Amino acid sequence: MKWMQEQKRHENLTYLALWSILFAVPVLSLYMRSVNSPVFDFEWREVFMIWKVFGIFLAIFLVHNFLIAPLLVYKQRRALYFGIVAVVIGGFIVFQCSNHPSERRAFNHEPPPFEQMGQPHRQRHHRPHDFKEDRRHRPPMIVGQHDIIALIILILMLGMNIGIKLYFKSRHDAKQLIALEKENLEQQLEYLKYQINPHFFMNTLNNIHALVDIDPEKAKNTIVELSKMMRFILYEGNKKGVPLTREFDFIRNYITLMQLRYTDKVEVKVELPTEVPDYELPPLMLITFIENAFKHGISYQHDSFVHVKVGLEGAKLRFLCHNSKADKPNQEKGGVGLTNVKQRLNLIYGNNFTLNIQDNPETYKVELVIPLT
Repeated sequence: MKWMQEQKRHENLTYLALWSILFAVPVLSLYMRSVNSPVFDFEWREVFMIWKVFGIFLAIFLVHNFLIAPLLVYKQRRALYFGIVAVVIGGFIVFQCSNHPSERRAFNHEPPPFEQMGQPHRQRHHRPHDFKEDRRHRPPMIVGQHDIIALIILILMLGMNIGIKLYFKSRHDAKQLIALEKENLEQQLEYLKYQINPHFFMNTLNNIHALVDIDPEKAKNTIVELSKMMRFILYEGNKKGVPLTREFDFIRNYITLMQLRYTDKVEVKVELPTEVPDYELPPLMLITFIENAFKHGISYQHDSFVHVKVGLEGAKLRFLCHNSKADKPNQEKGGVGLTNVKQRLNLIYGNNFTLNIQDNPETYKVELVIPLT
């Protein structure tokens, strides 16, 4: 993926910057020394000698970074990693000791003659036992001071390399987790959308079936309205957002279809904005509450009502659906509408929405406030 390549590039740029600074330090140091003191001259030979030492560390770093460190960071093969690192450190110690023997020979051999040290010859045998006693109490020197410092630097360098890799890996894992959560969210939303369509069509076809024998002409008009809604669901239902005008047209078509079925005892009021800004909202988000109002709030024996109102408050939509409750509400099992829309709201908006449901003995009221995009 593109962001993975970008993150790898940032990691390599970090290493490049650190090593560039390290190789620039001796140049700047010798330059400042030659500027501040006329006794010292800037000599590239000294710089190259220091760079030669740095080059050894750089070679080890490159091998560790591209071949050894991935064993621990990405493959979790700890035993193999620490075994190889132990071999590398051991080889580095052997290399250091074999390339700096002068310090150990000078330490373990007899001291140089006093004549070479600028001391009088007569003082040569003044305390000859001092050197023998000194050699007797000091063990032979195997690793010099410079070797120990180089070893510490090597261990710190390897640790720094592992630390930087773990940091970028944690960033990679965090982005991957976000991508997986987003993919899972989209899959859940698609699943919920596929639930909406059969649920909606099942209820609508039941309405048409009820009208066929009672009023065939109304049934024909209902089929026309249903075709308009099917077109909306087929072409707009799979989108993440649809224009408010299209969603409002769908609501009008649905309520028109419902009014064809019921008598004048059912009071239906719909208030939708006449001037609609260029905003979008998830498709089929509001219709579930309206469908629920007609399904459970209409009584054939008593007066009943369904009131729907949609208002726009800046970049927010306020939806109100108020309906009466039937004496014997529909007890149909397996309904997924209300549960479905609550899940969609949680997945899409998280905590950035307000849903208030008032289930009273005689009325049912839903108030929903959602942000618009």
